[in-house]
Amino acid sequence: SLEMSKEALLQRMLCSVARVDAHKFRTGSLWQDDLRKIAHALEKLSQAPIFVDDTPGMTVSEMRAKARRLQQSKGALDLVLVDYLQLMSGGSRRYENRTQEVSAISRGLKALAKELQVPVVALSQLSRAPESRGSGDHRPQLADLRESGSIEQDADVVAFIFREEVYKPDDPDLDGIAELIIRKQRNGPTGTVKMAFLKSSTRFESLAGGGGGPEE
Repeated sequence: SLEMSKEALLQRMLCSVARVDAHKFRTGSLWQDDLRKIAHALEKLSQAPIFVDDTPGMTVSEMRAKARRLQQSKGALDLVLVDYLQLMSGGSRRYENRTQEVSAISRGLKALAKELQVPVVALSQLSRAPESRGSGDHRPQLADLRESGSIEQDADVVAFIFREEVYKPDDPDLDGIAELIIRKQRNGPTGTVKMAFLKSSTRFESLAGGGGGPEE
């Protein structure tokens, strides 16, 4: 986690697992039932095999070394999550520009996945292009991945989370609705799945009526 501290991430995870309003948690305005849910979520998370490293500006080589040690000490490593790719450092090597540096980081993460034989999920920033599309379709495209075309090339799967309510806050039909948009999938179909987004606990869930499968 190169963006959030361990403490901030734990707070968000607690509220998500407990389904408790994050604002109430931060301000201490919790009911007794909320406290019970938080305690249960804390117990659940304390037993989960999740390891968080919030070292800022980590390089791919540093991440590789830490992941190897974790894999050896625990006997297995199921998943590596990076939040987010553009906050990683290209190390001591000099690059002509930031785009080249991000491209090198992207390639390094792909090599890491192959070397450790684990999936690597890397979050990425987007350019401002979706916001500048006026009143048209703001859904992100592959070309909107910020600072590197290599991300699109290196990734086996590229997925975007889109909430139209951000652009149309006065439309009640869009409240709490999110779309998981699969723009690229090397070994499968692309499409869109609608989900429910619970703002108070920063949680995504299946829609009550069923989001259905991917739609082209």
